[in-house]
Amino acid sequence: MNRVGKKDETLIEMGLANDGEESNGPLFENLSITDSELPSNSEGLSTTETTLLISDLQGKAGRRYNLFLKQRLRIDKRHQSKDSVFFRDGVRRIDFVLAYVDDPKIEGEKKVERRREFEHNLEKAGLELETEDKKESDNGKTYFVKIHAPWEVLITYAEVLSIKMPIKENDIPCTAENPLDWIFWPFRLPEIVMHPEPDYFTAPFSKERQELYLIEDENTFFSPSVRNRIVFYILTRCPYGTEEGKKKFGIKRLLNNGTYTAAYALHDCQYWKRANDPKCENERYTLYREWARFPRFFKEQPLDLIRKYYGERIGIYFAWLGFYTEMLFFAAIVGLICFLYGAFTMNENMSSQEICDSEIGGKIIMCPLCDQKCDYWRLNSTCESSEYSHLFDNVATLFFAIFMGIWVTLFLEFWKRRQARLEYEWDLVDFEEEQQQLQLRPEYEAKCTQKRKNPVTQELELVKRKTLHDYGKLSCLYFGILFWIFLIIASMIAVIVYRLAVYAAFASIMENAQTLQPIQGILTPQLATSVTASCLNFVIIMILNFLYERIAIWITDMEIPRTHLEYENRLTMKMFLFQFVNYYSSCFYVAFFKGKFVGYPGHYTYMFDRWRNEECDPAGCLIELTTQLTIIMAGKQIWGNIQEAIVPWIRNWWGRRKASSSPENLYSRWEQDHDLQNFGALGLFYEYLEMVIQFGFITLFVASFPLAPLLALMNNILEIRVDSWKLTTQFRRPVAAKAHSIGVWQEILNGMAILSVVTNAFIVAFTSDMIPRLVYYYAYSMDPYSPMSGYINDSLSIFQTSDFPDKNRPDLNPENFSTCRYRDYRYPPDHERKYAHTMQFWHILAAKMAFIIIMEHVVFIVKFFVAWMIPDVPAEVKAKIKREKYLTQKILHEYELNKLKQKLCENRTTASMEKEVIATEGRVELSDVM
Repeated sequence: MNRVGKKDETLIEMGLANDGEESNGPLFENLSITDSELPSNSEGLSTTETTLLISDLQGKAGRRYNLFLKQRLRIDKRHQSKDSVFFRDGVRRIDFVLAYVDDPKIEGEKKVERRREFEHNLEKAGLELETEDKKESDNGKTYFVKIHAPWEVLITYAEVLSIKMPIKENDIPCTAENPLDWIFWPFRLPEIVMHPEPDYFTAPFSKERQELYLIEDENTFFSPSVRNRIVFYILTRCPYGTEEGKKKFGIKRLLNNGTYTAAYALHDCQYWKRANDPKCENERYTLYREWARFPRFFKEQPLDLIRKYYGERIGIYFAWLGFYTEMLFFAAIVGLICFLYGAFTMNENMSSQEICDSEIGGKIIMCPLCDQKCDYWRLNSTCESSEYSHLFDNVATLFFAIFMGIWVTLFLEFWKRRQARLEYEWDLVDFEEEQQQLQLRPEYEAKCTQKRKNPVTQELELVKRKTLHDYGKLSCLYFGILFWIFLIIASMIAVIVYRLAVYAAFASIMENAQTLQPIQGILTPQLATSVTASCLNFVIIMILNFLYERIAIWITDMEIPRTHLEYENRLTMKMFLFQFVNYYSSCFYVAFFKGKFVGYPGHYTYMFDRWRNEECDPAGCLIELTTQLTIIMAGKQIWGNIQEAIVPWIRNWWGRRKASSSPENLYSRWEQDHDLQNFGALGLFYEYLEMVIQFGFITLFVASFPLAPLLALMNNILEIRVDSWKLTTQFRRPVAAKAHSIGVWQEILNGMAILSVVTNAFIVAFTSDMIPRLVYYYAYSMDPYSPMSGYINDSLSIFQTSDFPDKNRPDLNPENFSTCRYRDYRYPPDHERKYAHTMQFWHILAAKMAFIIIMEHVVFIVKFFVAWMIPDVPAEVKAKIKREKYLTQKILHEYELNKLKQKLCENRTTASMEKEVIATEGRVELSDVM
């Protein structure tokens, strides 16, 4: 693994070594800089240059600091605006802020020593600090340490981090405008908001080639997001001492042990008004006005401005969320049409007509739905529920399931194209995830005790040898994960037991309660059980989520992943696996298990030999799956918006309630941001997780609920504005980070897209009544004029009540029914194969299996064909990438050629001067001799 200068030293290490002090943290022995950290066109700095790099930087910084220190003494604090993002001199920009309070406890002395050492090492690294005394703060308790990165530090770490900077304005002509663009004019934002800065050709920054870059002003050449990214890089690797024989370093540890209470970058202004300082960009204000307010919900998102202010990682998230919402519009329209088709054909549904007919459904006596306590009941009592089930269980359901299988492929393929455009526009074409996760995690570096030669680079790199203790610990951690998954399954079984146990109670209450008579047709015992069980299941889901989130983070921390990418991927897989089981298990139960293993009267199946398994409604289980899906999906979205918007607002209001009485000129910019909520390193992770779980609801079970995409669309329109509002107004400014894609979430979405085809095929085949109706229509119908008449009678088998065993026989039978009907295909009691499955049952089962195979193959073939037809990168983007690479290489080549010519000219001039001196000296000697 390549390093800058000495193999075992970093830039910060060398800065400390120049002062003649020993390394005070693991960073100084272990921190490595990979090839990806260096500019691609540079071979690295020489050993001498690297050794003198920081010492020269510190000398310049020290002289500048002394100058500013003298100037500061002449500044009257009362004349300086507190709502400023600059030091007291009004020149140096505040790139980062650290906050702490005095700790009167015994450990307070340790914290003071840690802070002193940490800040001393920051100054050695070239950063400039300015401390605001607690007397200047609003609460009189908090100290604020303001950090500024001078030019020498910025250009040093811009080269280390291989940050691309502009070398020439892009002269590639733009794509011809679409003549139909005027249609979308109401949805457009002003050009200055959509494209806040020109497009440039860029190249990785190099200190030796500074004249190559478009440096008009050193103070504005690096944007605030790049500046805070560089400072945060230094903060995470700066040491602060040795404790208990272990070297300690990094701002994260200092935040965890309470040495500092906060570390954050500053917003550039208040979100509701522009800053008074003309040097402030006011980008936060622009984002709030044009993006973070709900009245702008119909406007496009200013992605370039989001990327400039928050960094590429947050920009990619909002680009993906916006594209996902746009694609949901088409799915919502088709789903709404399918729902309206079911509504308009409700009165034409022969099955519900027969159920509601008093001469047909009114004379069919159904077997009791529970043992002893439940009575016989008439089929027409489920009239309303059978009519409503037709809204979702109709021919359009099949079409919509196939459509969504193709839609999800189009969504993923078109997103790849959109992502490729963003990679080009945001200078991420040559970006690799390994390059962005260029530094090892400090936590991993602290555990590294050995080095090994990389087989590719032939350089020594840090490794952590796993011992038997490590393997034992990992085994325990993985068993812990399995335990939580089994806990979810156990909670689902508990909900099933609840459904089985309370059904008889609901049936008894509803039959005897006179007040429920008007709504008994709608609120059946099955529906009441399903609704209450769904609500109970949702509460359990939320509780388990709250607990498991902390467990998953703790387990991932204990694994000590090597890089940030590896850390996020591991945590993502753990959380998604848990959320998948947690959210979808109850829907899988209703869709694929409920009513499938019931048995038949006299021979029912029981769970744990005690609770009789549930039966589906005579109209099918699809309406119950719809109810389950609606409650969990809608409840999650409502709860999520409450957590994301209302909770941070309440916390911020509570935190600044005292500051509201302070004059504005005394409530400083760093204090205002200090009172905001911390976005956190996993803030974006939870946003992705929320949307991916929603994506599962609208793809895995969409055949049962065509309105799911419409609900998701309305939620996402609100979600975009809620996320933008909270990020702009309620949270501190996140540290900018690069990302060229949505990462491992792309693979999760691909997996769910494939699984959705299977689940929807099984829902149509086994949960809905589509296949039994089609089999009856084509094979068993006796009426050519009304093929579906008689279907209900055909789908119900006959049972002789005298065959009931004592444990199943109802306590009451006032009308002395001799037979009852139940939902199955079995021979009647007078047949020689009494209660055995009929041939029609096997025909239907064969048709279901054939349908699943045909539907899966058809959808998969179409999916793969569509994916093959749509290239991941548009042709025009490929051409632009090649053109830009060619022009950039040409510019760099011309620069190097001119530099070489200049050097050769200088060498020739020097050589000719030396010859003239020699000749002159020779003439002088000759004249002396003469």
